[in-house]
Amino acid sequence: MNRNRIEGSWEQLKGHVQKAWGKLTNDDLNEIEGDRKLLAGKIQERYGVAQDEAELQIRRWNDDDDTVDSVIADRR
Repeated sequence: MNRNRIEGSWEQLKGHVQKAWGKLTNDDLNEIEGDRKLLAGKIQERYGVAQDEAELQIRRWNDDDDTVDSVIADRR
């Protein structure tokens, strides 16, 4: 999923992101606004993981959560 597609569907994806990373606050999600780098940064901050680990978690979430792809597909 590319960055523009994440940003374009962010309102629909917020709940799925919060389900995957429950330590992210509503303020975090509002600040992220679909920016993958900001999401990785907030995961690092809230979970104390390295950047590579945060990015790996995002890739796995994207691959494993069918809802992400269906939301993106609906927005095309």
